[in-house]
Amino acid sequence: MAETIKVWDPLVRVFHWVLVAAFFIAYVTEDDLMTLHAYAGYVIMGLLAVRIVWGVIGTRYARFTNFVCSPATTLSYVKDLIRLKAKRYLGHNPAGGWMILLMMIALVLTTLTGLVVYGVEEHAGPLVNYVNVLPRWLAKGFEEVHEFFANFSLLLIFIHVGGVIIESLLHHENLVRAMWTGKKEIKE
Repeated sequence: MAETIKVWDPLVRVFHWVLVAAFFIAYVTEDDLMTLHAYAGYVIMGLLAVRIVWGVIGTRYARFTNFVCSPATTLSYVKDLIRLKAKRYLGHNPAGGWMILLMMIALVLTTLTGLVVYGVEEHAGPLVNYVNVLPRWLAKGFEEVHEFFANFSLLLIFIHVGGVIIESLLHHENLVRAMWTGKKEIKE
């Protein structure tokens, strides 16, 4: 049996899988089940807030300083990945680190624009008193931006899953299992 090391703490793992579920629920409910859609959006907002704080004060592999690398390091990593010679990282690799930031930014923008749309369209949510005075054309613009960022987030998720598959094959490890158990094999 190979020796393992704890990489992903419970907060990171729960964040990841609850975010997967909440995004899926929000994406598929869209206009049909607005209350469920809104609750899923609130869950996403809460998760992001907690994860941002945990990215600053959390455990070693959860901290942004552990996995957000310079653009030069990231570009070098991507070039090595294309040549199938990318170095294995216990935590997130440089490309994965930037993907996490990009997904978090896209999701923050999705939820914020969603709050505006929810206030204008449904006369509900925490921003309703601030956004109900917006002209209709501006509210419609927020709806388009919200849909753009939701679809952009979905695109990033597909790229993320593709990266996980490539990394799993390249380094002969099951990264999905690692995100469930929190453990990765120690390899020389």
